[in-house]
Amino acid sequence: MPGGARTLYWFRKAIRLHDNPSLAKAVQGASHLHPVFCLDHSSMTGGATEGCKPSGNRMRFLLESLSDLDESLRALGSGLQVVTGEPEGELKRLCEELKVERIAWERETEPTGLARDSRVEAMARAAGIEVVTEVGHTLVDTRLLLAEAAGKPSITYSTFQQHFSHVVHRNPISITPTPTSLPPTIASISAGVPTMSDVGYQDADATTPLRGGEKLALERMNRYLARQEWICKFEKPSTSPCETDMNERSTTVLSPYLAVGSLSCRVFYEGLKKVYKAGGTHSQPPVSLEGQMLWREFYYVCSAYTPNYDKMQGNPICRQIPWGETSHHDNMLEAWQEARTGYPWIDACMTQLKQEGHIHHLARHAVACFLTRGDLWVSWEKGALWFESQLLDADWALNSGNWMWLSCSCFFYQYFRCYSPVAFAKKWDPEGNYIRKYVPALRNLPAKYIYEPWKAPIATQRQAGVELGKTYPKRIVVHETISKENMGKMNDAYSAHKRKQEEAASDAKGKKEGPVKKAARTSKAKASVTEESN
Repeated sequence: MPGGARTLYWFRKAIRLHDNPSLAKAVQGASHLHPVFCLDHSSMTGGATEGCKPSGNRMRFLLESLSDLDESLRALGSGLQVVTGEPEGELKRLCEELKVERIAWERETEPTGLARDSRVEAMARAAGIEVVTEVGHTLVDTRLLLAEAAGKPSITYSTFQQHFSHVVHRNPISITPTPTSLPPTIASISAGVPTMSDVGYQDADATTPLRGGEKLALERMNRYLARQEWICKFEKPSTSPCETDMNERSTTVLSPYLAVGSLSCRVFYEGLKKVYKAGGTHSQPPVSLEGQMLWREFYYVCSAYTPNYDKMQGNPICRQIPWGETSHHDNMLEAWQEARTGYPWIDACMTQLKQEGHIHHLARHAVACFLTRGDLWVSWEKGALWFESQLLDADWALNSGNWMWLSCSCFFYQYFRCYSPVAFAKKWDPEGNYIRKYVPALRNLPAKYIYEPWKAPIATQRQAGVELGKTYPKRIVVHETISKENMGKMNDAYSAHKRKQEEAASDAKGKKEGPVKKAARTSKAKASVTEESN
């Protein structure tokens, strides 16, 4: 296009300047570049689940990320225009007002996002506007990984790892340079992004110590990459879920920045590779930090090409389990959400989640198992929805996948392995300091009873200022009993699944054989049964 095109760049999950392929593509051949972010449902939840209002922590983290991006853009003579509303309408209005000739964005993988993008693309093409997209939120193009899997994404990590290795060998990961200049905006953009009150929140709604933004993301990443020995020895299952200092966690806590896109997954991944090369011997996937990035990719591929991925019904990879749907189960869900299960370790995890928007992956495992197959028999979908509203790193693909895993609905099927809400955390925190911080009502209990306050003698409870049922809830279930009952329910659900599979296989074989051979096989089978019974 002579003289370059008046280009609108739509920021979504790449709230950064570094390694932003779609931004770089938008800059090429642009006479003007107008950066825009739409505050709509998908951007405010970070996922595809309707009816999910993000917490104050999530909203502030997003707004801080946008403010940091706006600051970086202004340093290059540009700026970020933030509009509130559905993208189709807002982008159409902006395209008309600004006489946009080209619109660019980062390619989506989630179903709601894809449907939204199709509508925006149709609007743009109808107006004669060129549409430019590029992959940016994953290590590689998920379509390449799907092709490597012959059109059906693997639900086994080791197989996926082989697919990933083959794809990267043919398509090496590359890092897009950070722009040092940008074309001018089409029109002036007023300074500042919306405040918490502008979007219906109060400042007090956000209590997390973790702050958002590309600069902080890169600073945190570089701080960890500088710890060569720690990186090389890192094994996720060996890290403690009981650390309480956000800056001294046993993991990197980079996931919130990866989720909103203020940190490039490729930059972190390539940074890890350099550390491994310099450090020599190092841990391996799936437990290494590289392995964690591959888990992220694994879930992205599964989610992108599995119908109804965030639901049980209509989801071809998800076991059909008759989760409880009564008012009793609603009450159990509410108690779990509000950290009043009567199990201190579980309640501490749920309190930290609400206060800080982040908990360790083993804490997520424990509370997810407790809500679903372990104790409360509540659907994983409801747990996933709550996590999506609370977690700073809520990511639709990873969140749904992990909940299916922990509920033994997919990926992991050893339902007889159940997290104990009492014994599990003692390995890392025998004194119960994590509980003392997040469940202050129990802070004065002796370590002997901190995980099981119901076992403390009344005199000990009184001395610690504890009165079960008043200062701290009585436990809502007896784990030792209910977990065994739920294992029986899981066994029944798995048996039903196996029968259904066998019936389907039999029907498929019958169709292949034709009615005559099928009838002969059935008759022979019946004759065999008659002979054995005589």
